[in-house]
This record gives sequence, structure tokens and C-alpha cells, in this order.
Amino acid sequence: MTARGDETEKGQTKQGFLALVSRLCFGDEACPVRFMYKTVPAHLNDTGWRMYSGYEDEEMLHDAEAMVVYPIDALCSRDESLAGLLEYNAGTVWERAPGSDWQRVHDYKIPSDHVEVWISNDIVEAASKLADEDESKPVA
Repeated sequence: MTARGDETEKGQTKQGFLALVSRLCFGDEACPVRFMYKTVPAHLNDTGWRMYSGYEDEEMLHDAEAMVVYPIDALCSRDESLAGLLEYNAGTVWERAPGSDWQRVHDYKIPSDHVEVWISNDIVEAASKLADEDESKPVA
């Protein structure tokens, strides 16, 4: 890739500090991030990055609760190889096999499902909203 091509593929979306990351990348037996793509950010705090271990099944890929909102800086602290990829624009897809470097993917269609995100800096308002959501969930 030429320097010019690299310039046009970076720096489009600079706001945000959060990513959606698969739950399989956390916990005592956490898997490393091995597949990631950048979509158009959903809100000002969102970077647009979606990161997966590569071991997610079809059900997990369609379950919003299988994803964790996580600060991008904390991810880079855990895996320094992510830092060099985070400047790329929406539409970028990367993968890596165990023990290999990141490789650009050109044949993956990024999902475009809309996920509603609600953010507030008002603790009382947030607590009220969460309580309302809990009441509206069916009891198993």
C-alpha cells in the first residue's frame, strides 16, 4: 500500500473511546481479539470498532448481551497490536490467526443492524431508565 492510500484510509472518525467487544475476550479464560471491524460509530463515545475472538457461534453474533462496552485504551493495554489498527476508517476489517500478524480482510460484509444506545451523565435519570427497563423485561 502506498503512503497516499494509507492516508486516505485513516483518521475519518476520531471521536469516541469505547468499543463493543465479545464476552469471550474477558474472564479467567479470556480469548484474544482475533477478528475486528469498524462500522460507523453509533454515538459520540463509540469508536465504531467491534471485536471478537473468532470463537463466537451464530447465536452469540446476534445477541447484543454477548458484547461488552469497553474502553479502547484498556484494550490496547491488554493487546498492543490493536493500537496500530484503530486509526483506520469505517469499513475496515482485520483478522489474525493464532501466532500470526493482523491481516486486512476485503471480502467480509459488515453487519448494519441498528442498536439503540442510551447515554446519560445524570445518575438519577440513568437509574430510573434502568429500573424501567428491568420492569418491562419478561420474567423467565
